[in-house]
Order: sequence, then structure tokens, then C-alpha cells
Amino acid sequence: MTDTLRPLAGFGGSEGPAVRLRAFSNLLPRARLTILAATAFIVALVIMAAAPHLFTHYDPLAGDMLAALKAPSADHLFGTDRLGRDVFARTLHGARYSLSIGLGSAAISVVFGVLLGLLAGLRSRLLDEAICRLFDVISSFPGVLLALLVVTFLGAGMENIAIAVGIAGVPKFGRVVRAQTRLVRDADYVTHAAIYGQSRFGIFARHLLPNVLTAVPVVATVYVGTTILAVSGLSFLGLGPQPPTPEWGVMLAESRDVLRVAWWPGVFPGAAITLTVISFTALGNALQRRFERRVP
Repeated sequence: MTDTLRPLAGFGGSEGPAVRLRAFSNLLPRARLTILAATAFIVALVIMAAAPHLFTHYDPLAGDMLAALKAPSADHLFGTDRLGRDVFARTLHGARYSLSIGLGSAAISVVFGVLLGLLAGLRSRLLDEAICRLFDVISSFPGVLLALLVVTFLGAGMENIAIAVGIAGVPKFGRVVRAQTRLVRDADYVTHAAIYGQSRFGIFARHLLPNVLTAVPVVATVYVGTTILAVSGLSFLGLGPQPPTPEWGVMLAESRDVLRVAWWPGVFPGAAITLTVISFTALGNALQRRFERRVP
């Protein structure tokens, strides 16, 4: 009996494939729990952003100097900032701004990346080369630096910061769509559809486009977290929404002057940014594993 159970004691050595499979399966509940927690957080965040008044009765813009910099308590769950505004209310309302700008930036990247990627993958070699060089030029700049340049020309504001971050992400989607387009274009089932007389539009709508776009949601889910982080960073620098807008990056910028005496005005919006980015990244990685036919 002892000799029979000995191989199960460790993960290295001479144990067989069945033991390795059993050891790997022990990790699956933890992975599924992470995905479930990330999904639950994103769903809760969306609900709070859509209806923050259901969770707090405080006005995020109304201040009370007599209640300035109060520590977290039953009356103010996240405390108050230097103007006496409720940090919990501002964090909830800030989710609406950060999510809307982040999703808007991701939508711009997806739309233009998909269009340019399809053109590069389907049209002439000259157009393909021109679009690829455009992607190289955009990618040669760090994302935040490129967004800074765009905002400098367009000016600060929610719409402009969404456009700036969205432009920086176009090559990411464009290259993925171009590679998928060229792969599907040369597939046997597309060739057979053309031989049997199916029209170009029918081949594009039935065979090419659905298979090309399967990878886009995977990349987009991870990229939403990246855009939210970039938007918050630009807002922190004063290039996004302006005070007193309750946006997470703006809240971080406003908390710098009081961080030595009150940690809560900066910690809670910072934690919201961190958890949101981690949740979108974890969910995107799970989708990627499924897309690649791996065990989540």
C-alpha cells in the first residue's frame, strides 16, 4: 500500500501522466474562482456605474468643509476629501467616467483596427505595405507619449482623451485582424466556396468575417483594462476630465496634497483602478485560453 501511494506525494521525479494530470486538475478550481471573481467584480462595477444612486445618497460634487478629511466611518464608508466630499460617492460616480472613456477608447481602436486590418489582408500588396508601415509608425511611440501628443493638438477633455488613447491601440487590433484575414483567405474552405460559385460578398460575409473577428473580443477584453489605466494616468496629469469631475485619475491627482495626513482620498480610487485592470486582464486571459482551446 505504501509503495502504491508513494508516487502521489510529489510533482517531480518519475510519476506518470495520470499523476501529473491529477495534480494539474487541482489547480482548476482556483483558476475558475479567479475568473468568477473577476467577472463578478466587472458586473458589479457596471451596475454601480449605471446606477450609483442606488448605493449612496451623497452628491459627489457637494462639499462640506466642516466634514473635511474625515476618516472612513459608518457615515462615510471611504471617508471624505479635503473639501468634505464623500469619497465613496465620488468613487462610484467615477466608475461611470473611467469605464465610459476606457470603453470608448477601446471601441475606437477596434473599429479602425479591424477596418485597416481587413484592408491590409484583402487588398493589394502596395496597400498592405502602406498600412503596415502606418502601424509601425504608431507603434514606434509609447502609448502614453502618443496620447500626450494627440491631446496636445486636440486639447484636454473626455472625448479627446478617448480619441488619443484609441489611436494608440489601433495597431494592436490591426495586426491581429490582418494576420487572421490572410490565414482565413488562404484556407481550403474559402477556396472551395469560390470554386462552387459563391459570390465574393457571400464568401466575405459567411466565411471570412466571422472567422476573422473571433480573436477581436479576446484582445479587446484585455485592452479595456489597459485603456482605463492609460486614461487614469492622463487624467492624473490634468489632460482628461477636469476637477471637480469625480474621475478616478482626477481623484488621485487631488489627493496628492493631503496624502501625508489622509490616505483614504487616494487609496480607494487607486484600488478601484487596480482591481478593474486586474479583472479585465484576468477575464481576457481566460478568453484567450478558451480561444486557443486550452483548459481555463
